[in-house]
Amino acid sequence: MTKYVVDTHALIWFLEGNPKLGNNAQTILADANSELILPAIVLSEAVWIIDKNKTSIPFVNDLLTVINNDSRITIYPLIQDIITTSITISEIAEMHDRLIVATALYLRNLGEEIVLLTCDINITESKLLTIIW
Repeated sequence: MTKYVVDTHALIWFLEGNPKLGNNAQTILADANSELILPAIVLSEAVWIIDKNKTSIPFVNDLLTVINNDSRITIYPLIQDIITTSITISEIAEMHDRLIVATALYLRNLGEEIVLLTCDINITESKLLTIIW
């Protein structure tokens, strides 16, 4: 079964109901049967975005409640193997994006069928993963 790694924009825009979220990503995120992987770095970024009032989500606890109550979501930790993988990703300059992609690549290398939900142009242009938006 395909697992979907969710990037920060996808997470925030889905929770906001933001029309910038791609239709395909919206469908996957709304599907009760989707298996969602949330890299720890995405959760960290989302908390920062909410804390800095850069989203319509009012409180960090609102985000955490949604995540904790959604059995489809697995928060994937930032482990040394992911950091090591991120070092090899020269196609992507931004650290957070590298760690998101490294998480997806790490899981794929474990034999998982992985798709990344992102609109990030640097990630998309890297062609390292299957992307849906």
